[in-house]
Amino acid sequence: MPTYASLIELGDRDVQNAQEMASIWGEIQTEFEQHNAELLDSYAILGAHDFLVLFEAADNEAGFKCALTLRRHGLEGQTMEIVDTDDFSNLVDEI
Repeated sequence: MPTYASLIELGDRDVQNAQEMASIWGEIQTEFEQHNAELLDSYAILGAHDFLVLFEAADNEAGFKCALTLRRHGLEGQTMEIVDTDDFSNLVDEI
């Protein structure tokens, strides 16, 4: 399954407390499963973005649905497919 990373900015989302954020992640995880995807990990980060979300999805369509799910929850960001460095190395060796 392809792996995706989303760099998330809270943007205009008004988060009242940490408990609210915890419940949002639970909802997102459930919705990802409905899109044939799995939320692998999420991290709070310092810098230009607020969170990093890692997930696997069955295909690009499921990846798009997950990205839209994040946006629907007010988590704006950039989602991209990522490749493990070992797999990338194998691709380069084939060229």
